[in-house]
Parts: sequence; C-alpha cells; structure tokens
Amino acid sequence: MLSLNDRPAAPPRWGHKPKSNEGRRPNNNKNDSDGPPDLDQLWRDFNQRLNRLFGGKRGGDGGSFRPDARGIGLTATVVGAIVVLIWLASGAFIVQEGQVGIVTTFGRLSHVTGAGFNWRWPAPFQAHETVNTAQVQTAEIGYRANVRNKQPSEALMLTGDENIVDVQFSVQYKIKDPVAWVFNNRDQVETVRDAAETVVRELVGQNKMDTVLYDGRDKLAAQAREAIQRMADRYKLGADIVGVTMQSVQPPDQVAAAFEDAGKAQEERARSRSEAQAFADDILPQAKGRAARLLQDAEAYRASVVSVATGNAARFDKIVAEYAKAPAVTRDRMYIETMQQVLSSTSKVMIDTKAGTNQIYLPLDRLLAQSTANEAARGSGSGPMMAPPQNPAQQPQQPQPSATPAQPEASNGESNRTRDLRSRDTGRERESR
Repeated sequence: MLSLNDRPAAPPRWGHKPKSNEGRRPNNNKNDSDGPPDLDQLWRDFNQRLNRLFGGKRGGDGGSFRPDARGIGLTATVVGAIVVLIWLASGAFIVQEGQVGIVTTFGRLSHVTGAGFNWRWPAPFQAHETVNTAQVQTAEIGYRANVRNKQPSEALMLTGDENIVDVQFSVQYKIKDPVAWVFNNRDQVETVRDAAETVVRELVGQNKMDTVLYDGRDKLAAQAREAIQRMADRYKLGADIVGVTMQSVQPPDQVAAAFEDAGKAQEERARSRSEAQAFADDILPQAKGRAARLLQDAEAYRASVVSVATGNAARFDKIVAEYAKAPAVTRDRMYIETMQQVLSSTSKVMIDTKAGTNQIYLPLDRLLAQSTANEAARGSGSGPMMAPPQNPAQQPQQPQPSATPAQPEASNGESNRTRDLRSRDTGRERESR
C-alpha cells in the first residue's frame, strides 16, 4: 500500500533515467519497474527553488520559507528603479518637422531644440513648448473665420475726409525668432492683431474715402505690411510679416444714409474737431501720467525685490560661514530664533513650571485685545488682515530665577531644546482637548 511518507533512498533526478535500484521504491514483490514519484520530495524541491529565487531561508521540514531583509531590499530597489525610469521617461518629447522646442528650467530659458526626439528633465524641473516656425499663420482684423462674422469695434475706421469705412483685412506672418515670440509678449496673436489694427487705422486716416474704397487698396496693403513689420520689430515680437490682404473695404450699412446727407454734415465739422481735440487733450495727459506712475511702481518693486534678495543672500552667506565655524552653536541659535518667531506669533502663553518662581507676569491687556480683535475679524469675514502680535520678548518681564543648578553649555542647550519640545507637545494636547 502506497503512502505519502514513503521516501526513496536517494532523491530522484528529473530528466535522467535512474540507475539500477536508484530512486526505486521498495516492494515485497521485488518488481524492477519504476514506482510513482514521491510527492513529499517534489514539494520540498519546489520550496527550495522558491527559497533560492527570493533569497529566503528554509523554515523547516514543512517546506515553508520566509523572505529575508536582503530579498525585501532587492524588491524595493527594483520597484524604485522602475518608478525613477518612468519619471525620467516622462521628459521625452518629439518635435515635428518645421517646429522648434523651447525648454525652460523653472520658467527660465534653458535651450532650444530642433526637430526629432528630445529629452528634458521631467516636471517640476523643466518644461517645454513647441513653436511652429514653418507654417504661415493668419490674424484676422475686422472679422473672424469669414467676412460675415464682423467685428465692428475693429472694422470701423475713419478716413482722412472724415468718413467711416468698414475695413476687413488679414495679416499673414511667420515666426522667425521663437525665443522672442515666447518670452517677449504675453499674447502674441493679440499683439499682432493690435499692431495691424493700429497701422491700418493710421493709413486709412491719411487717405480719402475714394482712395481707400477704389484706387489705393493695393498700395494701402503694401504700406500696411511694411509698417506692421517695423512695429513688430520695435516690440521684439519675433515675427516676419509675409503679407496683408484686404478682404473687404466698403461703407458701413449703418451710415449708408449719412453718405447721402454728407453735405448737411459739413457744418458740424468744426464742432466735431474741437470736441475730438478736447478729448485728446484730456485723455493723453491722463494716459501719460498713468504710464509714468506704472513705470515708477515697477521700478520701485524691482528695487525692493532685488534688495530683499540681496539681503537674504548676504544673510545666508553669513550663516554658512558661521555654520562652518561652529555647526552645533549655529544650529542651536537658528532653532532658538525660529522658536522665538513662532511663539511670538501666537496668543498662547507658555509657562515653565519648573523654574521655581512664585509670581508669574501675564500680559492680560494685550491678550484680551488680541482675542477681541481676532473675534471681530472672524465675525466680519472679509476685513483686512490683522497685524501680527508684538514680540513678547520686547515686553518688560520680571526675571525668573532658575531652580536648576548651572550646567555646562552643551547640557544647557539640550535641556532648553527638551523643554521647548515638551512645552510644544503640551500645547498641542491642550488644543486637541
């Protein structure tokens, strides 16, 4: 009768034919035929192979195994390497033919890439933007998509003989400097549209209505292209104006009747001119004043930012120098200064009960005033930000004798840090209650 506990004299070697009595099960009939494989031995061999694969240790005759620290560390390393590879692969990008890629590092220009497969550092370190430099792009003025979708605020223009015409045209341009195109203007297409509208309004205002409507349309388009190119170069837009196409130039429907009564409007010319001049005299000084004020504010802000950055850099250099001389003392000083800033911004009072003093001074007037101000700010919901409370270190306090004897400087620093941490934990427990 067969049993799973029967073990052969020697373990079977799979894939090899056993020799004579090797691997044969004993029987009373002395039969020379091979017996069935031993299931216990198969199970033990399977567990041993798993142990060798995962770097585990054998757990006994039952065949169980447990992974050791080396196997767990190897698995974590492999998983981490896969995550890092996926993150690095996210920085790959493809630039199509006729385009260039602009790579920025924390918003600042790093380099320009050509067409093909490129790689940059993934976010948040670097980012890229593709700019099409081969395609001729179009900006419509006076209409959108088709001439029926009019934009009256852009199309209606005043001629030199004080007539109103409806001018719809388009500007074709290519990007010649992708870096200037991306960094020198916030809304590049809108800048091209504004420049083109300004130039055409000026040219229409220099010509009579008949010239704009009939004879001088092609000449007007050529002059507009050159003037728009000069303005784009002055703005450092990085665009090459290819051409200007006049789609439609006609009198507006709203003023068709006014053309029939043009003779009657001549008498109002002087009054309209004086009003326009008065409006110009009123609006131009205001605009110049606002521009000057904005420039002054920008210059003051720039100086402030540069000053703060310079001060922070100088302070950091001094801290580095002091840290190189005495790391422990510098860390303790930075910790004490940070705790002083943090504790000076809170309304809670921390008391050292181990100091052994009989009299404790509490600035109740300032605490009550701060509490009342905080409640008023929460009640209003939209009031101005409250000023930070004054530094308690600046308030006169009575000296508190210490109950502990003097200790060396290193032990005093450790005790101070321990006391501060214990006080902070106690404050958090009280707030949670």
